[in-house]
Amino acid sequence: MYHIIIQHAADDAPAPKSSLLRKWAKAALSQKTESAEVTIRIVTTPEMTHLNKTYRYKDGPTNVLSFPFETPKEVDINIPILGDIVVCAEVVNREAIEQGKPFEAHWAHMIVHGVFHLLGYDHENDADANTMETLEKNVLKNLGFENPYHVTGESDCRHD
Repeated sequence: MYHIIIQHAADDAPAPKSSLLRKWAKAALSQKTESAEVTIRIVTTPEMTHLNKTYRYKDGPTNVLSFPFETPKEVDINIPILGDIVVCAEVVNREAIEQGKPFEAHWAHMIVHGVFHLLGYDHENDADANTMETLEKNVLKNLGFENPYHVTGESDCRHD
């Protein structure tokens, strides 16, 4: 069972319907776990800029950030709480245009990418990046989307 909470904090920027965000997150989650709770928060550029500066010490906004949650050992829960995915609507929409990607395809990629971060994957080195990107490509293919890395030939999610 998956419990996916959607928070819209960027009312002026277009974003996919909550049902699509949930569908994409569940597709990634189902690869590695049978149950999980995840929050997806859609934010404005100022909020993402603040989060990126506070937690990554980077100036400016980024497309997606993941904040894994570690349940204290003394807490017994029925469904694992994986954490939060924060997506900057303006950045993702701009990237889709700049990279010539369909709006929904790029959004799906950001959600899938964020989920895999919550599941413990990263792209700090080439081997880890290849593992994570392969998982992403497989999930996105099953959802009917093309390889998100074929446009530029590089990962567009690796953070500066």
